[in-house]
Amino acid sequence: MMFWIIAGLTACAVAVTLLLPLLRASGEADRDDGDLGIYRDQLTELDRDVARGVMEAEEAERARTEISRRLLTADKSTRRAATEAPRAATWAAAGLSALVIVGGGLFAYDRLGAPGYPDIPLAQRIEFSEQMRDSRISQAEAEARVTARRLAETGEPEPALPPGLPDDYATMVAELREIVPTRPDDIQGWQLLALHEARLGRFADAARAQERVIDLKGDAATVEDRVALVDRLVAAADGFVSPQVDRIIADILERDRGNIAALYYTGLLYAQTDSPGRAFSLWREIVEQAGPDNIHAELARRQIEDVAFRAGLDYTLPDAPGPSLDDIAAAEDMAPEDRQQMIMGMVDSLSNRLATEGGSAEEWARLITALGVLGDLDQAQAIWLEGREIFATDPGSVDILREAATAAGVAGE
Repeated sequence: MMFWIIAGLTACAVAVTLLLPLLRASGEADRDDGDLGIYRDQLTELDRDVARGVMEAEEAERARTEISRRLLTADKSTRRAATEAPRAATWAAAGLSALVIVGGGLFAYDRLGAPGYPDIPLAQRIEFSEQMRDSRISQAEAEARVTARRLAETGEPEPALPPGLPDDYATMVAELREIVPTRPDDIQGWQLLALHEARLGRFADAARAQERVIDLKGDAATVEDRVALVDRLVAAADGFVSPQVDRIIADILERDRGNIAALYYTGLLYAQTDSPGRAFSLWREIVEQAGPDNIHAELARRQIEDVAFRAGLDYTLPDAPGPSLDDIAAAEDMAPEDRQQMIMGMVDSLSNRLATEGGSAEEWARLITALGVLGDLDQAQAIWLEGREIFATDPGSVDILREAATAAGVAGE
């Protein structure tokens, strides 16, 4: 608060200093400046010259008349300039200028500066970031908060079922949910339960099932098993990286130091605890080395420009490859046969690439949109559900997919 008081007073002082000449009344103008002062000095000097005998009185009188004439002319010009602008217009201009100087400066700082942050050394910022990491809430508390927020927004503690599911799918998963716990050592059953709970958006339940899979596998549990658990834990906490997730990430990196998923989530933790520079360093390496076939690298791509901005760095990603939504829209003006052939070729190419190489949420959205244009709503819905699971840890990407699915008519109400 003290900073804002000092900054505000400083801005006001600058504004007053700059605007004071604008507000000065005409009677307060300095009449001894410029030509007026020179002419007065000349009149005084004439009297001295006459007194010393260096100038005749008649000659001095002629000079005095001419100087007086010039003095009156200059005085009229000064008065006219001082009173030329209407007083109301002067005050309006002064008020507007003060608003721009004071308000504009504070607004620019609010947007480009760091309100609320003291001017602290880098070492203290690092210490503060470490304190934020040490004081994080637990995974259980994070999931409880997500449930409470969902309950307040929708009135339901569990997420709504995805629209357009086969009639017997939810029933099948419900039966699986009842049967699997009765077979506590059935690894395949727990794997299926974890998979289908995630597809239904019940990420907390999917995480519990995946934890059981890892417990049953013991030393045979793979890095991929642990990455799947991290994905579901982070999704269950709505993108929050909890201390429990942090410990699993450390375990993954001990087994595979270059694991893309673990490095992505480490960067996400840094981004969430005021260390955007460290997040950028990790994500830039992922983005530039992992290629487009890794979902965690794609998640890093979606956020790296933001952390770069927060770290004071200038970084711009190249445009994503593939046909754009404008290409799809342009196809609507083509002849029906040409339009159908173009879109089908585009869909086949894009679908094959996403299946083999992966891609961004925007590219998945393009595929959903194209399938909707073709009228293949079942496939569009399948792509929407699959993409929602893949991008579950990135709500922004899910929103992009949902928008495309809604436009295609496969997202439900």
